[in-house]
Amino acid sequence: MTEQKTKDMENGFLDHGVAIRISSGRGTVATVDGAGRDVVLAWLHDARGCPALLMIDADTGASEEYPIPFPSGGDSPFASLLSTGNKFYSHFNSRFVEFDPVKRAFTAVHETVPKVGMGMTEDDQGRIWVVTYPNSGVMVFDPNTGAFRDYGPVYAQNWRQYQRQVVADDKGWIYFSVGNTLSQIIAFEPVSGVATPMLAEAARVPNVPSWLHRAGDGKVYGIANDGTGEGPWYMLYDGKAVKLDGPVPAARPMVCGTQGLFHRDFPSGKRIRSMDFALRELVIEDPGTQEAKTLHFDYTSEGAHIMGVAVMPDGTVGAGTAFPMRLCSYHPETDSWKDWEDYGQPNTMGTQGNRFFLGEYTHGMLVEWDPSRPLVNTRKEAPDGNPRLLTECEPVINRPHALLLHPDGKTVVMGGTPGYGYTGGGLLFWDRGTETRVLLEHTDLLVDHCVMSLVALPEGKLLVGSGTRAGTGGEVRAKEAELYVVDMASKKIEWHAALIPGVQEYSEMRMGPDGLVYGIADFRVYEPSLMDEEKLFFVFDPACRKIVYQENTAPVYGSMHLQQGQRKIVVSPKGTVYLLFRKGIASAAPVTHKLAWVVLSPVSINAGGDWLNGRIYFTCSSHLYSYQPYGVEGMR
Repeated sequence: MTEQKTKDMENGFLDHGVAIRISSGRGTVATVDGAGRDVVLAWLHDARGCPALLMIDADTGASEEYPIPFPSGGDSPFASLLSTGNKFYSHFNSRFVEFDPVKRAFTAVHETVPKVGMGMTEDDQGRIWVVTYPNSGVMVFDPNTGAFRDYGPVYAQNWRQYQRQVVADDKGWIYFSVGNTLSQIIAFEPVSGVATPMLAEAARVPNVPSWLHRAGDGKVYGIANDGTGEGPWYMLYDGKAVKLDGPVPAARPMVCGTQGLFHRDFPSGKRIRSMDFALRELVIEDPGTQEAKTLHFDYTSEGAHIMGVAVMPDGTVGAGTAFPMRLCSYHPETDSWKDWEDYGQPNTMGTQGNRFFLGEYTHGMLVEWDPSRPLVNTRKEAPDGNPRLLTECEPVINRPHALLLHPDGKTVVMGGTPGYGYTGGGLLFWDRGTETRVLLEHTDLLVDHCVMSLVALPEGKLLVGSGTRAGTGGEVRAKEAELYVVDMASKKIEWHAALIPGVQEYSEMRMGPDGLVYGIADFRVYEPSLMDEEKLFFVFDPACRKIVYQENTAPVYGSMHLQQGQRKIVVSPKGTVYLLFRKGIASAAPVTHKLAWVVLSPVSINAGGDWLNGRIYFTCSSHLYSYQPYGVEGMR
């Protein structure tokens, strides 16, 4: 348990500190520096995005940080490459970057089209190629001359594309995979800049990326799916594709990969056995002597990004972090934190009875934690783990956005967006008594809609706020979001309507003290760069199934946070409805429902939000904050 002193920020605000001061790696390689010493290079990731590259001496554990030479913009690498010339490359926040471990310095930076490199390769001339999300931008860098060319987007689709493999044949053609709505293989000719799809439309596979690799014969081999399913392989060479019947040659080795890249082997023959960013521990082994050395390294960190907070059954404040994925709890009485490793990314959370539940990405996991029992190392196959994995819902639900701990005390309902490349998310009903589930697909509900918000209504009814979002890399097909009512016994829709024309999602709803439902509606399809400003505060009367009040919040109150688990509305024990905006907290007036500022916040409110002992808890980046209202709540 970590103790820390809460800071008084005045005007009712407290800063309770960083949940966990741990970073994660976004690509790690073993290589050598200018003195011939074995070193480890790792892109660091914390709540700021990628602030620096970490270099660790593999003999002593001494570490140095090299700040990236451009603003991270909250972004981090999704692909990295260690070249044959011993340079380390990546691309993020629309910048291509080269680091030279011999010079211990960044030696090239180029601004490019948006936004982040998803795949990289080195061709036979030693040039570095990158293809970027979301629109298949192509770029090339020549380390020998310093020449850089940004070709811009070369392949158009109406969904955001993922390009996990980029390879070159010995003729100089570049090939890259595309996913996720539909697979494709693109052949790119560097002189003309012309991109040509290799797969006929009928051969494209839904919901998966294509797979590619370069073989030792100088040719490229690809398949329309991710390499694990059925389908013909193709030989790709000199811009042409030939379908194969026989065996496929093995891939030529290259130190290149996704954000999970972990290259263990040093030129000296030694290797990394393990590297733990939480413990700050590095184990180096010598296969020749069978000896291993444990080293301790260090780095600076702003802490992991907090996804959201909710009150736990034991009267503490629960929080979930991303990169690394951990659960935390803050103890107000002792002003201390504890944390532990989690299954995945904790998007949604809340308490029912004496249990704390979480909806987690990936795989749409539902997790249960009993704070009265000791923590037990979490394993998916462990029935007595604490926290305990109850079920997985992928691909029907992959990213949970809504979690309802039903007032019946025994039912948990979860919804969200589907798996990568899919359109339409479903609903999970979990029965705690029998530990059984019913999982509805979008075709059982509203076709091509996902579930963004949930409210329990009287007489066993459920109010659902839909959204038009697709799964990551998926195609948006629904035109506008709807509200609908589900009978929990029959699991059938009884009523649905697009009550507010043009709304793309009903991002959050909460039951108020007057039997009315208070909610937030968004007009824009989800896009982080738009800051999600076009929002509407509304009040829905479930008795007559009508919107009885609405107010455009953007002109006065600005934007709200973009977390996958919303928690933008907090209802106090006395029935006050609070809304959490980035720049402050507002409340809805009784009867008229009109919003008014309660207080401006000294920090940006990045995630919500729950009420405990007279305080509203929320987060900014890696910090937990709270605010104590005046007046109507009988406080201060």
